[in-house]
Amino acid sequence: MRELITVSVGQAGCQVSEAFWDRILREHGLDQNGMIVAGTEDMQRGRTDVFFSEATDRKYVPRSLIVDLEPGTSDVIKGGPLGNLFGPKSYINGLAGAGNNFAKGFYTEGAELVDQITDELRRQAETTDLLQGFQLVHSIGGGSGSGLGCLIASKMREEYPDRILATYSVLPSPKVSETVVEPYNAVLAFHQLVEHADLTFALDNEALYEIMQKVLRKTDPGYADLNSLIGKVMSGLTTPFRFPGQLNADLRKLATNMVPFPRLHFMLTGFAPITSVGAQAYRKWSVAELTQQLFAPTNMMAATDPRGGRYLTAACYFRGRSVSSRDVDDAMLAVQQRNSDFFVEWIPNAVMTALCSVPPPEQYPMSGTFIGNSTAIQDLFRRTHDLFASMFKRRAFLHWYTGEGMEELEFSEAESNMIDLIGEYQQYQEADVDEEEGAYEEEEE
Repeated sequence: MRELITVSVGQAGCQVSEAFWDRILREHGLDQNGMIVAGTEDMQRGRTDVFFSEATDRKYVPRSLIVDLEPGTSDVIKGGPLGNLFGPKSYINGLAGAGNNFAKGFYTEGAELVDQITDELRRQAETTDLLQGFQLVHSIGGGSGSGLGCLIASKMREEYPDRILATYSVLPSPKVSETVVEPYNAVLAFHQLVEHADLTFALDNEALYEIMQKVLRKTDPGYADLNSLIGKVMSGLTTPFRFPGQLNADLRKLATNMVPFPRLHFMLTGFAPITSVGAQAYRKWSVAELTQQLFAPTNMMAATDPRGGRYLTAACYFRGRSVSSRDVDDAMLAVQQRNSDFFVEWIPNAVMTALCSVPPPEQYPMSGTFIGNSTAIQDLFRRTHDLFASMFKRRAFLHWYTGEGMEELEFSEAESNMIDLIGEYQQYQEADVDEEEGAYEEEEE
């Protein structure tokens, strides 16, 4: 069935995943205990096995691990609405916590848990018919999400080198910050994700916060609001894997189409329509209008303007009963012609699409999800690097990391890797067809 296993790490990662599971339960006609709701359409249940395994009592259990270095996160989920959904072995937690320290998650506290995690991953993988890959959900600002999350990613790459690893990585922001060392954790995490992930969907707290305030008119949004928005995006991104439809995709096909160079696998994401609940019932959207929204900076889940860079590749997933492939083709052609300057010339047919006839659970009849491999993502890297560099220059807070066994050289290597990554995105932003042909001719000689 091309199954996917989802691993949620750290408090933020587990809370985001909780919002995702709550949403896709409704989409597949399952209640919060994983039981089929009466009246569920066959189409809704078509590919339930991708994300759920069916237990003997006809209960569907998520293919999922919920991991944290302290027990509080698991306890909250167990005591919440989805407390009976997950299998008992899905919960793995330590006792000490990571203290917002990448080194604790990667080298000390996390290293003590990683064997138990890989054993449970192996057990779940053995229950699949044809495992297509893994989803890792984490925040790279915290200690567990960055350190332990990246340690798990490295173990996945080691044990399952031929399976796709996609990460949903929540980036820190000074505007929605919990701790001063977040830039350290983030740069150290990027250093690992460049090597071990096949796809990384960058989800930026700063952009999510602005969408909540400026678009949805929430004056003081909390993390539950931000997580709900991420859950909506994750649901949209996984729609072609979970439901039958025209122009379907799987995780490998997505990676193959979206990643022209292995290191440049960091994606912008967007969603449409983003409207308040009250406005949904009074507005009908066309495919062309949705497409326009999907490419709009205000609908991006990262605080960068794609018009400041160029798209290497992009993908749009549409869902709704009334979405036709012809409308989608026309809309895609129009947006590429209108914005040709924002696409590189040397990758033809750079936009991939998928259609699903199962409508979104909200009142609106159709929705769209956007994925873009844009050179503009370097803005996020620059922002994080600048905050990192200002502290690292003075070796501020470094003793908390070296005290856990890290060496200063690892910080220098992580910084160099990020600078190289920024340079690579800039290089391909500035490249044109003539340059690419010239490089090719030189290689031929």
